[in-house]
Amino acid sequence: MRRVAVLGGHGKTGRAVCSALAERGAEARPLGRADWADLASAVAGCEAAYVIAPNLHPDEPAYVATVLRALTAAGVGRVVHHSVASPYAPAMPHHVGKAMSEDLVRRSGLEWTILQPGAYLQNLDLTGPLDLPYSPDVPFGFLDLADLGRAAAVVLTEDGHMGATYELATRVATVRELAAEAGVPVRRVPDPGTHPWLSAMFAYYDDHGLPVGTRVLDALLRR
Repeated sequence: MRRVAVLGGHGKTGRAVCSALAERGAEARPLGRADWADLASAVAGCEAAYVIAPNLHPDEPAYVATVLRALTAAGVGRVVHHSVASPYAPAMPHHVGKAMSEDLVRRSGLEWTILQPGAYLQNLDLTGPLDLPYSPDVPFGFLDLADLGRAAAVVLTEDGHMGATYELATRVATVRELAAEAGVPVRRVPDPGTHPWLSAMFAYYDDHGLPVGTRVLDALLRR
């Protein structure tokens, strides 16, 4: 049985990855910040690791560098990094942090794969009227969390993915199209200003959306 450490394994992304690993007969070891006192010991005995940084981490490259040192010390030879679609987008600071983290992963000396997911479908609450702080008419490559988990499990448990970078999306749509399918109205509202990085992201989305193709995911999942 292949044993895989999932850093950030208790959040929604980590749970999706752990569930998909279990479906493929692998043993997932979900790890959170409580395990960081001795991270090298926490990942010891694992063949691979999936690395998810906390959302809007103030210094994601430092976080990833710490993880890579622990993986190296513990002899974990394989790392899959959870990045983002369009990581080098200077207008979005947290995306740039992921671009810098990707560079660290590529130069780590470990066998690596990088996944660049689109926006999660599950981040949109389509059970009622939808308020949106950016245009509902720009294109997105949306990713279902279950598909993210399945793709992660494939690259963690199969050969042939070392040195690969994969953009992932389940479908391409605008938010207005998704809202229409769900039978709910969508309304453009002002940016709530909860975080400057989110405000920068909303402004970028307003102009460009976040388009991501779907064929890479389809190929990985053989569908």
